[in-house]
Order: sequence, then C-alpha cells, then structure tokens
Amino acid sequence: MSRRVALVGSGNAFFKDEGIGLYAVKYLKENYRFEPEIEIVDGGTLGFKLMPLILEHDEVIIVNTASEVEAVAGTITVKNGDEFLDGTLIKKTANEVEIAEMLQICSLSEHAANTTLVSIVPEDIIAVEVGLSTSLVDVWSDYIETIIGELKRCGISVKHVEERMSLNDVLQVFANPSIEFDRGF
Repeated sequence: MSRRVALVGSGNAFFKDEGIGLYAVKYLKENYRFEPEIEIVDGGTLGFKLMPLILEHDEVIIVNTASEVEAVAGTITVKNGDEFLDGTLIKKTANEVEIAEMLQICSLSEHAANTTLVSIVPEDIIAVEVGLSTSLVDVWSDYIETIIGELKRCGISVKHVEERMSLNDVLQVFANPSIEFDRGF
C-alpha cells in the first residue's frame, strides 16, 4: 500500500508575499506530474481546518511563509513539525499562528502525518496586493526545487511537463480568479 502524501499551499494571496505558498503549489500543479498521485490542496488561510489532512495522510508538506528570527527575506527553510515549533518562529500573521497551533494539537493524536514545512521568509506581508517582492522572485526557482526535493524524499516521482503556467501567469490567476474561465486553484 502506497503512502498518502499531501502538498498544501498555505497563506493569504491578498497580502503580497504571504501568498507564495499558494502560488508555488498552483505552479507545481500546472507544470508537473506526480507518481504516485498526491493530494494537492489550496490550504489558503484554513489553519485549523487542515487538521484532517494531518490526521489522514502519512506525509504532509506545507508550503508557506515563516518569519524567522534574524533571517533575511528570501531565506528558504525546511523543517519537520517539531523543528517548526521550536520557538524561533516569529508569528507575524494569523496564518502562521494557526498552522503552529494546529500542528501542536495534531501532535497529541495517535496518528499524525510526518509533517514538513517548506517555508520562505517574506519581505512584505503588509501590502494588499497579489504579487511577490523582488527578493522572493529572485529565489523562486530555488523554492520550487526545494519543494520538489521534499516530494522526492517522500518517494514521489516528479516529472516536469511542458510549462503551462509561468509565475506571472499564476499571479494573474490569483489576481483575477474566474470559475467561468477555469481560473481557480
């Protein structure tokens, strides 16, 4: 029986850099194929509502922002759930608070997924706009490769297909969503 793996984009697309987790997961969904299949989730700002994923999967990779002590914008970190909760995280957003609290609660369960957080330090989570600051755009490829590396660590084969969406295309989808034109997650 294969392990159940979920890839969760977390963040708020309306506050600039805080949406990078959502953008990365949408980009991967559109431009890559995964074997065995994985569950790809727009976790948005669901926080506690992500608990069933943690409790029903074997591996969960959460892609988000994390405000780290003394780290510069664009710094990418990979941490397991325990490392994420170790105290160096400055919880600047409601989403960061809820993810941390949700992981603490799930850790008390008899079965909780091995949870990995692929995070990036944001530069701007104040501006109300869909987009990314230059410091995050500059490390976009590294961020995507780091996420792919974690999927491979979980035993997932990742295959790049013809690029259907660039980063700019993804940002446009989030800036101008439309069910009519199949422009959602």
